[in-house]
Amino acid sequence: MSIIHEAAALLDDAAREHREIDQFPAGHFTLAQAYEIQRASIQRRIERGERHKGIKLGFTSRAKMVQMGVDSLIWGLLTDGMLEEDGGSVDLARYIHPRVEPEVCFVTRRVIDAPLTSLEAADYLEAVAPAMEIIDSRYRNFKFSLEGVVADNCSSAGLVVGAWSRKFDGLANAGVRVQFDGRDVLVGSTGAILGQPLRSVVQASHLLHAAQMSLPAGSLVMAGGATAAVALTPGLHVQCRIGSGHGALGCVAFTTR
Repeated sequence: MSIIHEAAALLDDAAREHREIDQFPAGHFTLAQAYEIQRASIQRRIERGERHKGIKLGFTSRAKMVQMGVDSLIWGLLTDGMLEEDGGSVDLARYIHPRVEPEVCFVTRRVIDAPLTSLEAADYLEAVAPAMEIIDSRYRNFKFSLEGVVADNCSSAGLVVGAWSRKFDGLANAGVRVQFDGRDVLVGSTGAILGQPLRSVVQASHLLHAAQMSLPAGSLVMAGGATAAVALTPGLHVQCRIGSGHGALGCVAFTTR
């Protein structure tokens, strides 16, 4: 078995069996091979009956790029098996050591099959929604290298998406607040997402083009974390609110068990 398929099987089995694994040795595979591992791992999910749902972006914060010593975004793939219900109950037994972070989610209305400009991005989108991503590294102690996290689908595990709207105008610097049982645990701004979340769609189009991939109409684009992530424990009511007043994007919430 090749390094690609061996690593993909190891990571996929770890996610499916909710168990952590050791990091791969330094230099075990390149960044390009890490993306091949990511695709092979997701393909195993597709073969079990899940469907492609879109993409997620990571390292959309300049501070995070500097921390990891990279100068570009990373990205992972979403399937319908990752979707959790807005307002529903999330079973943490499905995860290993889950954390949540607030995000902005877009849904496409046209196929994205070429690099877009900032002026074009909104024309390719149907709607936007407040969202939360549940990230869950398969590596022990949530520790990983750049290549390791890419192979592990950029720690993507679950997502909760709120109500859709066409409120694209107020995305540049909207306030973001995540609460556990009514208590603030994360506070930030959508400006942390590349300065403007719509830029994530532009970046996604370039990354897809470079990978010789396209994104069908009706796909999700998770724009990247607006703040750091915080660990989840059972018995919480988790709510994320983006924006305020008339132009607010709205709320998304779930409970944990």
